[in-house]
Amino acid sequence: MKIAFSGSGIAPFFPISPPPAGFQLPLRVFLFFFRLPLLLAICLIYFLVLQWLPIGSLGKKASLWCILGVPCLWWVDLQVDGVRRGDIKKESVKDLSSWCRSLAKQQRARLPNGGSIIASSMTSPIDALYLAAIFDPIFTASYPNHRSVERLSLFQAILRPFSFPTITPPLNARMVDPASLLERYPHRPVVMFPECTTTNGRAILPLSPSLVAVPPKTKIYPVSVRYTPADVSTPIPRSYLSFLWNLLSKPTHCIRVRIAECVIRGGVERHYASTQPAARKQSMFEGDDASVNLIDNGVVDDDPSGSLTSEEKALLDYIGDALARLGRVKRIGLSIQDKQEFVRMWTKSQRK
Repeated sequence: MKIAFSGSGIAPFFPISPPPAGFQLPLRVFLFFFRLPLLLAICLIYFLVLQWLPIGSLGKKASLWCILGVPCLWWVDLQVDGVRRGDIKKESVKDLSSWCRSLAKQQRARLPNGGSIIASSMTSPIDALYLAAIFDPIFTASYPNHRSVERLSLFQAILRPFSFPTITPPLNARMVDPASLLERYPHRPVVMFPECTTTNGRAILPLSPSLVAVPPKTKIYPVSVRYTPADVSTPIPRSYLSFLWNLLSKPTHCIRVRIAECVIRGGVERHYASTQPAARKQSMFEGDDASVNLIDNGVVDDDPSGSLTSEEKALLDYIGDALARLGRVKRIGLSIQDKQEFVRMWTKSQRK
């Protein structure tokens, strides 16, 4: 069993402990018990009533922002690759309002939209809630060595970070091909969580081959979602109480969202495959601990079964490297089996 990747000391499955409350404990207890009934009430109203009413996408997004507002998840630090204030020439706009509109238009053009794929990191139940409040997407669950995905509702996507990691889908899973989802919902993006399970946000796990099952010319947007404080991540299954306490007992939280430039399925694999060894070694060992050898040969094996072509591997490598760069972390080779063993050991140690 591995709880940290060999030689690196990176342990992506350990829960992040919150700092001691100290003199803030009375305030945190008050905030928790004040917010908890509000959060439960708003969630029940939305998931039992509002989501079934014809209130439109805008109405649903407003309702989800109300849920995010209870624990003060208002502060969002959003950055989109390729969008900078200096990219728009001043002489091309007449005033500040025109400049702002031009910048907003440029940023929207680089955001996920209908017919595209969002390849998102997976650290917390808030991931799905935030993505739903922004993009109104279709959610899916990915599995190792499976090209098809499981269709999820928003409620299932929120609860999935609390579930025990599995290698194969359950017997009653609604497995579908990503291409059929894109065809059925042409005006909504499709969210995939290619790591297949949650981490504490300190590494990127090997990616599922479900990403290579999307049709050619489909835009794939790597998206990294991180939180400050980071203790709202849920690498341990069924950590409901600790998550709610960390979420509701603090005055505010910040969401840090990074969206990479899209990669078009079929448009980057050949180039990235040819430049893979040098590019991968550079990206793998950049950072504060550049001397750490994360993987013996410098490459994360996203295809232990050997069923992927070189171009498909290059696509997974490109997306994995993009997620690592956006999250300012490194890619490691710990598998779902490693997390299963860690969770069993952790659960046994907590019972003693």
